[in-house]
Amino acid sequence: KENVGLGERALFNPDLASRNFLLPGVLGLLIALITIMLTSMSVVKERETGTMEQLVVSPLRPVEFVAGKTLPFAIIGFVDICVVTIITIAWFGVPFNGSFALLLFSGILFILSTLAVGLYISTVSRTQQQAMLSTFLFFVPAILFSGFVFPIYAMPVPVQAITFLNPLRYFITIIRGIFLKGVGAGVLWPEMLALFTLGAVLLFFSVRRFSRKM
Repeated sequence: KENVGLGERALFNPDLASRNFLLPGVLGLLIALITIMLTSMSVVKERETGTMEQLVVSPLRPVEFVAGKTLPFAIIGFVDICVVTIITIAWFGVPFNGSFALLLFSGILFILSTLAVGLYISTVSRTQQQAMLSTFLFFVPAILFSGFVFPIYAMPVPVQAITFLNPLRYFITIIRGIFLKGVGAGVLWPEMLALFTLGAVLLFFSVRRFSRKM
């Protein structure tokens, strides 16, 4: 009789290529950095140039001002998702096994939360330099607590609790699930629901604080 040995086999990345695991996560990092930084700096720029006072006395409501400032960056983030996804698949050869429509829908939920973070940063910053530094002050811990570099299950329990407040954690899980596993909304709905809830709460408090500042 032949002795049958036990071996390990990777189900969703059989070649163990690091680019297949890292590049989908880079998509989330780029979208977060672009939308947060652009939103925070554009609002602060109005305060630096002195046009914020003109907006305060205008009939423009705070919600309308926020929509006008965030909608263009939401479109930019949405386009970036499409471009980076195409480059990841066509240029780097990362396998894509899921639904592109589901990826775009999840991207909209993620952009909702990042725009809220950028808007909140704009309320606590007086200059564009402060907004940029505040963006990185949020962005670096968000990367560390997202599971992009270190698996969340290997983190201490208190740190794992903090990761539930990080929208990047849910989006990276969704991206990797769509790219590598090919799973759909039936599996990813808890992450999508958490991303929507977190984004809605962040946007509510950000708009409320911004309205008070105006």
